[in-house]
Amino acid sequence: MSDKYVTVKKIDTFKSSDLSRIIEMAWEDRTPFEAIEQLYDLNETQVIHLMRTALKRKSFQNWRRRVSGRKSKHLLLRSCDITRAYCPSQYKVKSATKVKR
Repeated sequence: MSDKYVTVKKIDTFKSSDLSRIIEMAWEDRTPFEAIEQLYDLNETQVIHLMRTALKRKSFQNWRRRVSGRKSKHLLLRSCDITRAYCPSQYKVKSATKVKR
């Protein structure tokens, strides 16, 4: 059975929030494909197929150009200095700026 067939079958089982999170993780520079595989059971080939079907053509091309050869997207290639998968300020709510009156 090919990865393409398995991916199509798996995509149908994900909630839209999960698909959105997988796409977000795929775009993130520091999130390796292995983390996506551990959380969602999708290998790199399946993530690429998912991105190809979920994104517009130009967006997919931009994403592929961005992640191709990027060492931080593979645990075995990334620097041992990188010990976390996200920026410390990521997902933090910014405090609202006070409006001067």
